[in-house]
Amino acid sequence: MKARPDGDAPPSADRRAGRVKPGPAPGWAAPALGSVLARVAVTRAEVGDRFPLYADPGTGAWRTTARGSWTGGFWAGLLWLRARHTGDPSDREAALACTARLADWAEADTSTRGLILWYGTVFADDGELIRKQGARACRDAFDAELGLVPWGSAFGGPRLMARVDGVPGMVPLLAMVDVEAARSHLCRHLDLCLGSRPSSWSWLHPEATGWTACADPPPGWSRGPAWLLLALAEGVRLPDGDSFAALADTLTPASPVPLADTAHPGGPLDTSAAAITALALLRLERRGRAVGVLEVLVDRHLTADGRLLDGCYDLTAGTAVRHELIWGDFFLAYALAELTGQVAGGTG
Repeated sequence: MKARPDGDAPPSADRRAGRVKPGPAPGWAAPALGSVLARVAVTRAEVGDRFPLYADPGTGAWRTTARGSWTGGFWAGLLWLRARHTGDPSDREAALACTARLADWAEADTSTRGLILWYGTVFADDGELIRKQGARACRDAFDAELGLVPWGSAFGGPRLMARVDGVPGMVPLLAMVDVEAARSHLCRHLDLCLGSRPSSWSWLHPEATGWTACADPPPGWSRGPAWLLLALAEGVRLPDGDSFAALADTLTPASPVPLADTAHPGGPLDTSAAAITALALLRLERRGRAVGVLEVLVDRHLTADGRLLDGCYDLTAGTAVRHELIWGDFFLAYALAELTGQVAGGTG
């Protein structure tokens, strides 16, 4: 077996069973988590009952949405992380109210329900009902012939698509009601995304011709491998899911913070992809590599007031290319909370 870098060792049976505790967290981890969660309170005061999407890197002012779009669950998840961190009843009430607003997405025709409903409720006190409702709806949307839950029509465009950002969250959500559907959804996306050279992160299924790779997102898109790595970390928790971990090194970028698109070597980075990767590596027990990524994020890209900058929403469209992104904040906070032992993976 190829040795893992940064002192990572293959997980033993004891570690997989949770009988061996990881070493202490680095000294910078807890203060960094505190600053990110302090930022949550500032954001909450600014956005009210709207959902933050991305913030200007200079002013910190948020662009918001009314219903949350595909990112609403990350705001709810951040509110829950803060509520757990502070123990303040007002923080819990804010998290409860936000989570309740996610319920409408349970019946929406989109595979991003995994991101919305799983990560929006993973730390919730009472998220089970919404998760189960969403899980049953996703199982009903599962297309046995295609072997997956299609991308869907909720955001416009063709319904019969497969996109890598429709995999994480969907795997554990489906597994609540149908483990084989969850496994199939992950495996079909792995076959599509990794079975082409270069990798393609979005696929269309015209009835006459079958799966056809799409040009958008581009092959060099940083969040493509990050999302798939996170889905692998979810897949290893399925029965007999250990084999998924073998693909982790293939999807882990060489740089702690990758370019937003490798086709643009002089272009912006994407810290949100790095934060997703860090959490996935922690869940896959690549702790050394995860800590290395988190240290770079905290040291070079996290401001004193808890804003993770240098996230790239959409380089092709020129949208928020060096900004604070709500999912970047969430995955950074999640990874830091797990690293410091404040959470143990939520219900994931």
